[in-house]
Amino acid sequence: MKHLLKLLDLTGEEILDILNLADQLKYETKHGIEHPHLRGKCLGMIFEKSSTRTRVSFEVGINQLGGYAVVLGAEGSQIGRGEPVQDTARVLSRYVDGIMIRTFGQDEVEALAQYGSVPVINGLTDFCHPCQVLADLMTIREYKGSLEGLKLCFIGDGNNMMNSLIVGGLKVGMGVSVACPQGYRPPQEILEFAAGYGDKFELTDSPLQAAKDADVVITDVWTSMGQEEERQKREAAFAGYCVDEKLMAQAKPDAMVQHCLPAHRGEEITEEVFEANAQYIFEEAENRLHAQKAVLVKTMGGASHGE
Repeated sequence: MKHLLKLLDLTGEEILDILNLADQLKYETKHGIEHPHLRGKCLGMIFEKSSTRTRVSFEVGINQLGGYAVVLGAEGSQIGRGEPVQDTARVLSRYVDGIMIRTFGQDEVEALAQYGSVPVINGLTDFCHPCQVLADLMTIREYKGSLEGLKLCFIGDGNNMMNSLIVGGLKVGMGVSVACPQGYRPPQEILEFAAGYGDKFELTDSPLQAAKDADVVITDVWTSMGQEEERQKREAAFAGYCVDEKLMAQAKPDAMVQHCLPAHRGEEITEEVFEANAQYIFEEAENRLHAQKAVLVKTMGGASHGE
């Protein structure tokens, strides 16, 4: 695997292969078994959006793999002053062994991969969040035993999380049902992909319908970074889309809840439902570390500097 730009680029088998390696790396971490697969290698990390989990999990992860990270923020670098992404890609490729970027446009991630000569990992864009969804799938499989045949439900905005959950869930054999209001639906590219899976995919504006018989219910904030000026409009549009006890009563009795965090309790999820599922949600947060370490090994485990 050369890059991780979006889950659309991977097969179901490749996704499961990453999850299997993540499970192994997690086991080794828990048992004090060192795994310096990337000894001496450098990960360049570009942050054009703020971050807690992405920053810490990638930096800890590359260190646990024997490498180290260099962090570039929009402030204090030429990226923030408008240097073309193709120039950034070609320069960084001569210094580092891989690039992780957390930014707004998917086109910027794709351009880094096109013009650079080292692996590029998408740490988040407005279009997709592949690393988070790999951690989600890893967590679901840990608690449910397998992914094939489970029903995944997402309640909320047709954003990067919904996009990646639709793709990742369907590719590993899950049924996927999503609920979002008109005007907040996933992009056509995602809906066209999902249409190829027939009745394994459902799009509705009814949260209760989407949650019916679900094995896992997932939600996210209604207002993402960069959308702050839309907050009031979004709160009105998503009224009724809160994951509460009434909604969870539609899901299976043993259904689990996931949230990529940060959570706005009382908006997209109630305090009661969040706390009842805290063990799953914080295991999911931890699994960012293990899933991303698997991605780092898969992408950066070969020769250095594009050799």
